[in-house]
Amino acid sequence: MASSKAFLDFVLDQLSGLEGIKYRPMMGEYLLYCRGKVVGGVYDDRLLIKPLPSALRVLEESGREWGRELPYEGAKEMLAADPDDRELVRRVIEAAAGDLPEKRRKNAQKAL
Repeated sequence: MASSKAFLDFVLDQLSGLEGIKYRPMMGEYLLYCRGKVVGGVYDDRLLIKPLPSALRVLEESGREWGRELPYEGAKEMLAADPDDRELVRRVIEAAAGDLPEKRRKNAQKAL
């Protein structure tokens, strides 16, 4: 089942104000980017976020628990975020983006 554009719009509204939030449609679903880094996605009308160490730490410090779900068969488990909890989702996504490496340039010249 593909995700609805209405649910994506709701998630994007909840994330408004975060720097560099973008999305890309991918086979009926949507990948979510924060500052150019893939932090999660919208799969079957569920907001799933990569379970990176900083994201898990923010979630633990909040005292809240999110389950883990598979975005699709054969994928790694991701955090099933509660999109109604706007502030926590924003903090978890920012933390996840901080754990990911900077985007590499495709045409970067190699140093000799």
